[in-house]
Amino acid sequence: MGIAPSLPGDFAAFWKEAADEALHAPLDVERSTGNQFDLPGFQVETLAFRSVAGTPLHGWIATPESWGVGLRLPAFLWVPPYGRESLLPNAYGTRAGFVSLSFNFHGHGPFHQEKYEPRRGYFAEGALDPTTWIFRRMFQDAVIALRVLQFQIEADEDRLAAMGMSQGGGISLWLGAWCPLVKAVVADMPFLGEIGKTLSHNVYRYPLKELKDLAESEILGMERVTNTVSYFDTVNVATECRVASQVSLGLKDPACRPETVRAVFEALPGDRRLITYPGGHDWHAEMVANNLEWLRGTLGA
Repeated sequence: MGIAPSLPGDFAAFWKEAADEALHAPLDVERSTGNQFDLPGFQVETLAFRSVAGTPLHGWIATPESWGVGLRLPAFLWVPPYGRESLLPNAYGTRAGFVSLSFNFHGHGPFHQEKYEPRRGYFAEGALDPTTWIFRRMFQDAVIALRVLQFQIEADEDRLAAMGMSQGGGISLWLGAWCPLVKAVVADMPFLGEIGKTLSHNVYRYPLKELKDLAESEILGMERVTNTVSYFDTVNVATECRVASQVSLGLKDPACRPETVRAVFEALPGDRRLITYPGGHDWHAEMVANNLEWLRGTLGA
């Protein structure tokens, strides 16, 4: 087991405060009736609820058509990767025998589609201070989404997981570390591993370059950004993630490089499994079966 070095002195207090705010934020949820998306084998309904700041958020919940009243199914939060679009309920966002929920972090509709453009990026938003970086709020809204999932009649509150890729994988590990509702994690190619080290070198690729651009445009910008990211470095946070966690890496991944993902995996203190895919930073068809196997084994499905 690897131990992450140089944790900020108030690291645990920072995360506990963020989690506590989200765990005690008011819940205000509206759920649609009737099927809202054509997905064979599932009933998909939409949800609206409030962020930690009180702004509207929109998502969907997919329930197997075989579900019967009184049956409580294992469930997972499907956390989106970087960008402003919504994940659609598809083979990656649903699993046989599971309830799943996903939402849009940025207030857009549950099925909103939008290609990434740097001008629409948010990596640098609030990044000069860890308390204002957008990812603190996004973590908190993911905690609220898990609370929403917990209270849905189909979901077994004792068998909840967090799952995602890239940004979604990293946030899933943060949830495994700091949200007591989470019993298992699946993190495909999780982001922000060894992020401080990455930023100390040249960064050419967006969206991460958004953060480098900010650091280079402010007086003491790099020092302030480096301090901020030390709280969110997924290697650092992984040291607190004691729930069963499956992590995957792509051998040709230029965004979440294999060595940074391996460092995340090595930092995990609990039950863990590492899966290696041959390609780059992208979905892989084998993720569907591999992730389902892990969820079934860890949640007793």
